[in-house]
Amino acid sequence: MTRSPISAAYAAVVTTLVLGSTAAMAQDSINIYSARHYQTDAALYAGFTKATGIAINRVDANDAGIVARLKAEGSASPADVVLLVDATRLHNAEQDNLFQSIDSPLLQQRIPAYMHSPKNTWFGFSTRARVIVYDPKRVKASEVATYEQLADPINKGRVCLRTGTHPYNLSLFGSVAVHSGDATTEKWLAGVATNLARKPQGGDTDQIKAVASGECAVAVANSYYLARLMRSDKPADQAVAKAVAIVMPNQTTTGTHMNVAGGAVAANAPHKAGAVKFLEYLASDAAQAHFADGNNEWPVVKGAPMNNPALKAMASADFKRDTASVADIGAKQVAVQQMLDRVGFQ
Repeated sequence: MTRSPISAAYAAVVTTLVLGSTAAMAQDSINIYSARHYQTDAALYAGFTKATGIAINRVDANDAGIVARLKAEGSASPADVVLLVDATRLHNAEQDNLFQSIDSPLLQQRIPAYMHSPKNTWFGFSTRARVIVYDPKRVKASEVATYEQLADPINKGRVCLRTGTHPYNLSLFGSVAVHSGDATTEKWLAGVATNLARKPQGGDTDQIKAVASGECAVAVANSYYLARLMRSDKPADQAVAKAVAIVMPNQTTTGTHMNVAGGAVAANAPHKAGAVKFLEYLASDAAQAHFADGNNEWPVVKGAPMNNPALKAMASADFKRDTASVADIGAKQVAVQQMLDRVGFQ
């Protein structure tokens, strides 16, 4: 299916499948509302159906569209499973009571405590490292070894970022606030804003390309965007990937921030048992390997198989990850947004 940017309001009604009454009520199927827009996930869904005999009816939209649809449908919603991307979005949906708590010893055992809600309403299943990308001809790795150094005077005029209020950055900034406190984080954000080479714009791939082109010398991006370029069969993409270097930040301190993609059982799920089975399947070795090899994401289950050459080139499997509670990071978003406003960070 061809993907294109869509507004949140329109996204709420865009589906890959119109859920008819028969599909919505069938006991051998579940209905998934997904913000994961990756063609490679078709194999993931097929694997679940093959393993369980439970068919999947899927609604695709962006995160805002899914949340809007769930709110509009209320108790009549046919959604069983909700898949969202980013800690901020998962936290917000939980606060809006769009999920329900579930009791799954398997998920409790497989998913690290910091990667799921304390209320057991949502669980993280894959992550993307928030890496620092830099131009090795202009910048030393030692000058960008930590997120804190993005505010260092040595990096003045070097830094490119997407908008500060994008959930990816809100999560990163929230993790800094969890570790360093609000006052220190606000001062750091002011320093980062001072060091920007241009007005925040574009997506993560645009930041990587800006470093490769020389428009800036340092950027922040989720690792799977760089992995896509590294694994692309297009010469232009490969050239971009070869022109930049990366560091996994904060390896000697708090660890690299990991942006999470997660799932939950919808608050009014008509097929709760099937929904729980699906989430448990996402924690299986087979599904975890798919996240890594099929979509360039880091597995959350320790020791899960991974055979992705791009991820292996970035870091060893045991690189130090930030283990601050994803729920705590999501809860910091309002405070961080207020900091961004005060320091003039767009």
